Amino acid sequence: LNTALRKAEIPLSVSALRDYLDAALAPLFQVPASLALYHRALDVQARYRFAFYDALIVAAALESGCTRLYREDVQHGQTIERLTVQNPFG
Repeated sequence: LNTALRKAEIPLSVSALRDYLDAALAPLFQVPASLALYHRALDVQARYRFAFYDALIVAAALESGCTRLYREDVQHGQTIERLTVQNPFG
């Protein structure tokens, strides 16, 4: 939102940003940050030797009940608990 407010070639108004937030970003708020989420991410990072941010994405996918994760930075076809990673470009 900061980029759209200050750095975009055509900055959006606050009203347009609120609409964008409601329509495009709100559906993404399915897994809240929590101590348990970060503990799970650390466990995933240690077990699979992922970069921490990749482990955090995997942990969030697991927390939300996903069975498929589209990610190019993790090995295609890898299974992590009930989650299967697929590279959308490969």
